[in-house]
Amino acid sequence: MPPAVSPVLRHLLFVLNPISGDIDKSALEATITQYCQERGRTAEFFHTSGNDDLAQLQAYLQTHPYDAVFAAGGDGTASLVAEALTDTEIPLGIIPLGSGNGLSKDLGIPQEVEPALRLTWDFELTSVDTLRVGGKFSAHLADLGFNALIVERFDQGEARGPAAYVRIATQEYASYEPATYLIETDLETWQGPAFMLTIANATTFGSNVIINPDSELDDGQFELCLIEPFPNTAAPGLLYRLYTSAFDASNYTRRMCCRRARISVPGKQQVLVQIDGEPHHLPTPVDVTIHPRSLWVLRPALHAASE
Repeated sequence: MPPAVSPVLRHLLFVLNPISGDIDKSALEATITQYCQERGRTAEFFHTSGNDDLAQLQAYLQTHPYDAVFAAGGDGTASLVAEALTDTEIPLGIIPLGSGNGLSKDLGIPQEVEPALRLTWDFELTSVDTLRVGGKFSAHLADLGFNALIVERFDQGEARGPAAYVRIATQEYASYEPATYLIETDLETWQGPAFMLTIANATTFGSNVIINPDSELDDGQFELCLIEPFPNTAAPGLLYRLYTSAFDASNYTRRMCCRRARISVPGKQQVLVQIDGEPHHLPTPVDVTIHPRSLWVLRPALHAASE
């Protein structure tokens, strides 16, 4: 059953990270406030601080009723708000402000502020699955291996944007040694080396790499998408397939559909995992479970998407 959401969203909360990105947050708040006021809505703001944000947001929502909560930020902010709203009747909206914005892209949300704000009055309400990866919440994608390493290096550096990500990836690629994984799911077992292992509840990375073609956010299952070690000569063709929905066409890729999984790295007690754009060092084995249709989201209405 859908939550008791009014066809008109009157009272809205926008969650912002005041120090993230290159956008003037005071100007953004003014834009959001004016946009909402012109359409008969109230906009209030919750600023994250980096200090126990999840608990503080959850406590705030206990005493402040809203028709919807919008994550105005990048993947980290979207994941934070999604976790706070999971297993509640309050829907999530996203105003994409990050460099990746993977979840918002998979939901078909426009990547500019004012078009995304249309969700405050013209939307489709739907529920999506969420994941727990080693006890951590995930609304979108997590992975182990090469990309997790690049995300950690990127997070530790000062430079931002796609160019910095590509530079780090190029530097790390030559010396990277793939790990060996043991994967046990509810349907099968696999063991072998992998350049990268993605735990996918969705389709596309924020970089527009299509890691999990034809996946659904609400199908009650997730996919493990492996890229096995490949020779340098195969890299261009593999990269092309990752941008053209042809992941399954490569000799170096495989997908495993499941509802639960246990991922071990023989010989290691901890493993680096990036979850919704944030790096974590987790103890192994890493258990992954899916929680079907546990998060309500606002996405563009079908007629709006066709305009």
